[in-house]
Amino acid sequence: MKKILALIALLCAVIATPVHADEYEDAVAKFRESPAVQPFFNNAYAYAIFPTVGKGGVGIGGAYGTGRVYRSGSYVGDVWLAQVTIGWQLGGQTFSELIFFKDKEAFDWFTHDSFSFDAQMSAVAIAVGGSAQAGTTGASAGAANRHVNAQYLNGVAVFSMLKGGLMYEASLGGQKFTYTAR
Repeated sequence: MKKILALIALLCAVIATPVHADEYEDAVAKFRESPAVQPFFNNAYAYAIFPTVGKGGVGIGGAYGTGRVYRSGSYVGDVWLAQVTIGWQLGGQTFSELIFFKDKEAFDWFTHDSFSFDAQMSAVAIAVGGSAQAGTTGASAGAANRHVNAQYLNGVAVFSMLKGGLMYEASLGGQKFTYTAR
């Protein structure tokens, strides 16, 4: 078991390359290209951006990424994402993740409490420049010229964008976040 967890940690470390300041701006710019995401940028109280999250698994999986939190356009803190999953899974991938906070209450919940997403909270997967988009919890599926109807769930809306890799997965897990004010 320890060897598997060590292998997963190593895989995530290799997949999640160090993030440079420009990568945060580049990731935000990519998400802004999506019509499904644009309304959230216009109305959210704050957001957290993870330019690169590395994910891997062989039976037991994990993911890790570092991000920044912005409120009213200003960088206000750093955040770390860690995820553990159990179930059928094989492979590795990288993705970007963007979390919007609808109001001060949701933002405070994220920054002051031990914040985590359970298996019930899902991200809306977007394909910028691609031909298909799909959503899960709080969203409807769509393709090509159809709009993904993303919504806040408990004051939070999550979007992800695949960057690379291949992963087969039927697992359960959750994401845990650690926030540090700037």
